[in-house]
Amino acid sequence: MRFWLVHQLLLLLIITNAAPVILSLLAGQHWNRPLDGNRLFRDRQPWLGPSKTIRGVAGAVLATAAIAPLFKLTVPEGAAFAILAMSGDLFSSFIKRRLGIASSDSVPLLDQLPETILPLWGMQAALGASANEIALAIALFIVIDLLLSRLVQSGKTP
Repeated sequence: MRFWLVHQLLLLLIITNAAPVILSLLAGQHWNRPLDGNRLFRDRQPWLGPSKTIRGVAGAVLATAAIAPLFKLTVPEGAAFAILAMSGDLFSSFIKRRLGIASSDSVPLLDQLPETILPLWGMQAALGASANEIALAIALFIVIDLLLSRLVQSGKTP
């Protein structure tokens, strides 16, 4: 097992998934357009919800493409990695809306698995990672994300 590669995979996941949050903090309401255009699905719930924005997806793709060479990936591979990660995140949001779960509510594993599995296994050849290295990176990301989610939730006032 190449632990340096696992750390790289984990860092790439964190950067990709943090980019929309960081952009939201920096830009506030600027360029804050919901990806679903505030349209409702046939169940009368939003397709994705207000926190899934064009700015967030575009920001993740641009940020990951820009840093891709640091991870020995090409710019198009970095963009593909982010597109897969954001697709997983959007899938999770779509499922949460169908289950009637609010945008801000965390659902352990549903909030982490699609956004990690899709890019890591989808880009496995370009990443040069084994199945075990990918599995460990996914597990570490889940633990970190769950811990950070708890910290954020505990810091909110009711």
